[in-house]
Amino acid sequence: MTDEGTSDSGGAPAGESGYTYAEAGVSIAAGNALVRAIAPLARATARPGATSELGGFGGFFDPRAAGYADPLLVAANDGVGTKLKLAIEYDRHDSVGIDLVAMCVNDLIVQGAEPLFFLDYFATGKLNNDVATRVVAGIAEGCRIARCALIGGETAEMPGMYGPGDYDLAGFCVGAVERGEQITGEEVAPGHVLLGLASSGVHSNGYSLVRRLAADLSWKLDRPALFDQEQLLIDALIEPTRIYVASLLPLLKAGKVDALAHVTGGGLLENIPRILPEGARAVVDADSWDQPRLMAFLQAQGRIEPAEMARTFNCGIGMVLAVAPDLVDEVAAALTACGEDVSRIGMIEAGQRGCTVRGSQGTWAARSDWEATHEG
Repeated sequence: MTDEGTSDSGGAPAGESGYTYAEAGVSIAAGNALVRAIAPLARATARPGATSELGGFGGFFDPRAAGYADPLLVAANDGVGTKLKLAIEYDRHDSVGIDLVAMCVNDLIVQGAEPLFFLDYFATGKLNNDVATRVVAGIAEGCRIARCALIGGETAEMPGMYGPGDYDLAGFCVGAVERGEQITGEEVAPGHVLLGLASSGVHSNGYSLVRRLAADLSWKLDRPALFDQEQLLIDALIEPTRIYVASLLPLLKAGKVDALAHVTGGGLLENIPRILPEGARAVVDADSWDQPRLMAFLQAQGRIEPAEMARTFNCGIGMVLAVAPDLVDEVAAALTACGEDVSRIGMIEAGQRGCTVRGSQGTWAARSDWEATHEG
């Protein structure tokens, strides 16, 4: 080792101590403290097949211990998007972790896969352990709701990459389904009924538009919402994405549902066609469920065209099921018993693969390439 402080070849000035990682803005001690703080949160999500112990280079999971004989593994990853900007600005860090888990596990369940384990990625410019712990507590809560184990993750402190107080999240989830039991949508045919499960709010899509409206129209997010004087507007907007796993998994294992669509970016118009075989067209009656007051508020405030609403927001429906006619009542009753708000929102008809949304405000369609068009 050379003493660079006494050389003329650069490095720390003579007589001064050398550079440290902490002086560059990264605290290894803070990172270690965070791992110690969140370890109990991870252990609380333990399930058969996982130990949920943090600190190693990777997390193990045993599918056989989880009860699978010949599983197909299904993987999904996602983020929370610019909803995080609202969480950061208004100190609402406790529930965005639920959003992170929801966006991944809801994508797994639509393929018939049971979420098994989850890993997160938390990146920030300067680590704030209080904020990070609150975020990870939300992730652990989302895993508990989804019945999957939080087996690891990564915290990255990157000075200069993010502004003061900013952070970003990504999530990675792996699920399993027994070979031959995966949901492909191949059984969907004309005559199938579409059931919609109510969303809990905006979920995690469309927030760039929400934030643009808030800025341009000078919304006071820390005041009661115009549509609900008992709730602050920020709390209505930050409501976490609903996780549908526990309600849907028993029905999927029993073979009662032929296809599901998680309504995320692209809304109803672009997500429903993804579950349809050729020759099947979804026809949705937009008047068959009550538009949530929050959605009506966004549409009115932004003078958003109905077609744009149907492509940007979930419009109050977070998950769509395609069910054989003779099973509709049984499936709806089971979901209602699990606490879901279920609506019969449409049918599958013969036609070009795609989706048509009809209602009192007009008719809009998406073809098999998911391009939305206005039909009248």
